[in-house]
Amino acid sequence: MKTILAVDDDPMATTLIRDVLTAAGYQVVTASNGKSGIESAVAKKPNLILLDVMMPKIDGYMTLSELKKNEATKRIPVVMVTAVGYEMNKHLALNMGAVDYLTKPVDIRDLRTIVAQYAGT
Repeated sequence: MKTILAVDDDPMATTLIRDVLTAAGYQVVTASNGKSGIESAVAKKPNLILLDVMMPKIDGYMTLSELKKNEATKRIPVVMVTAVGYEMNKHLALNMGAVDYLTKPVDIRDLRTIVAQYAGT
């Protein structure tokens, strides 16, 4: 079973992601901030990380940077997730190593498609 790590400080967002992806046959692990997301990524070795951009203390960009520096996590694909209306610097995220991005509210079809594309089924 493929494992997906969802890192987001919004419990409603992680609940939606967990429910949708669990129903699609994935194991979903969640983290509520960048620090615990990095720790979970090292411990669980997920097939894909869904990473919120806007989080307190350590934002998604800082978290992505740390993930890509770490030998244990640098090869895990990361999809950035951002709220509509927030101008995520897509080029920056992609240049830092993200493979794609999703906007909130997350479209369930887009979520399934992107997860299948980068994590497999």
